[in-house]
Amino acid sequence: MPDLALPVVDRPPVPSPLPDTLSPADRYQELFVAVQSSAVFADSKTFVDCAPLLEPQAIMAAYRAQHLRAGFDLKGFVAGHFDCVEPPVHEYQSRPGQAIEAHIEALWPVLTRHPSGHASRSSLLQLPRPYVVPGGRFRELYYWDSYFTMLGLDSTGNATLLVDMLDNFAYLIDTYGHVPNGTRSYYLSRSQPPVFALMLALAQPRLGQRVLDYLPRLQQEHAWWMADAHDAPAGGARRRVVRLPDGRLLNRHWDDRDTPREESWLEDVTTARASQREPAEVYRDLRAACESGWDFSTRWLSEQAPPASPSGASPRPASGACLSTICTTDIVPVDLNAFLYKLEIRIAELATLAGAHTTARDYQEQARLRKAAMNALMWHEAQGAFFDHDWRRGEQRRSLTAATVVPLFVGLASAAQARAVAGTVSRRLLAHGGLATTEHTSAQQWDQPNGWAPLQWMAVRGLADHGETELANTIAQRWLATVQAVYDREGRLVEKYALDQAAQDDPHGGGGGEYPLQDGFGWTNGVTAALLARQRNKP
Repeated sequence: MPDLALPVVDRPPVPSPLPDTLSPADRYQELFVAVQSSAVFADSKTFVDCAPLLEPQAIMAAYRAQHLRAGFDLKGFVAGHFDCVEPPVHEYQSRPGQAIEAHIEALWPVLTRHPSGHASRSSLLQLPRPYVVPGGRFRELYYWDSYFTMLGLDSTGNATLLVDMLDNFAYLIDTYGHVPNGTRSYYLSRSQPPVFALMLALAQPRLGQRVLDYLPRLQQEHAWWMADAHDAPAGGARRRVVRLPDGRLLNRHWDDRDTPREESWLEDVTTARASQREPAEVYRDLRAACESGWDFSTRWLSEQAPPASPSGASPRPASGACLSTICTTDIVPVDLNAFLYKLEIRIAELATLAGAHTTARDYQEQARLRKAAMNALMWHEAQGAFFDHDWRRGEQRRSLTAATVVPLFVGLASAAQARAVAGTVSRRLLAHGGLATTEHTSAQQWDQPNGWAPLQWMAVRGLADHGETELANTIAQRWLATVQAVYDREGRLVEKYALDQAAQDDPHGGGGGEYPLQDGFGWTNGVTAALLARQRNKP
């Protein structure tokens, strides 16, 4: 029987004017290079987020007429032609004695942005509905951050804003063919972990039959991630698709540009200069790591160390791991492929609901093949964990990371695998303050000593869903204690937390990476609210 027609999509209204997709580097050319290379701003992201005070063409004409004159003041020129708003040091300070739940509730309007507030001619992409930003220097909508923020909206009864967020992501897929890393023109060449299917599941109780409106968006996102799969040779890759020697398909992270990130231009140029590789390769791998959401981590660096010891513990590189050895595009990540498995399963479920049975069977088969490939290449029976795969070398990576919990979170892992992962996590990744990100200590922020809210949530839910409730509860309790202790002392929730303290009496915010610790903070608020709600609702 042929498939029934897919539902007519109820599309969010399109903002006016239509989107301008030129990035600041495209738009301002030699002015952009001059500003970023001269470090006019301490944070490279500041300039690319500036709003021009005149038409960009007029600014460029003025710059070209003036910049070679004696005594030209580049910083003064930028100040006179752009509205450059630097982020506040603290987004919001709680009242003394205010409960953490009340603090989070008070933060939602502080972190909410409205379409009417969008500056014209800036790099900010227009959206049709209100949305929540992470906070600090992150003043736009981010993709995978938002799912964990939406957990908090769901837990605190903000249903309208939750659905608005979902519809903004549907609009992005309709408009650009994918969800960009964030809603800036300089983010359009990459995405982030594909969690739109998870967002839809979260919002579904408020949608009723309208849930089928989102099926074409799920299919479009899947098609974007699988683009050029037909051109990928056996044992090779094209864009985000890797074709294994046996013909099965898995995915990697990628960016369609191979230039320095505009928001971190000087940092990337410096990294490339320290490398012996072609700069374009380094830039692509740096950008691809940003698509992963783990920017940056020893997870994406070349592994030159000897194999793991018989105990299973992976070697610990020295602090300050060098990004010049980054090789993200060589790596098939556990979490990315787990999220795509979930996307395929979700499409199949909704297609069945819509009566599109041939479509449902097709995506069910794609999910089956992906799961089989992941089990063959990523599961390590002796170590009891999932590991990333190096497709160029044809071998498993050696570094254990918290990504091992994501197959549990999306329902891909078997009961036996879940038991084994629980044991491994308990022995090797459980820290005083929650779940550690990796076993490696480095100056990169997605390594020890830092712990991150999204990893805690996926571990807690994934373990609990497979009956590993004691470990799930331990991680949740330790993380909440860390967040609460910092909040009690500083009156704020921050982007990441240090978990390496010897005692639980002095937790603190995390460090490392390219920018200072940010507060606000969207996904910490969301996961904290969701874990507190889970704690209250436990039988």
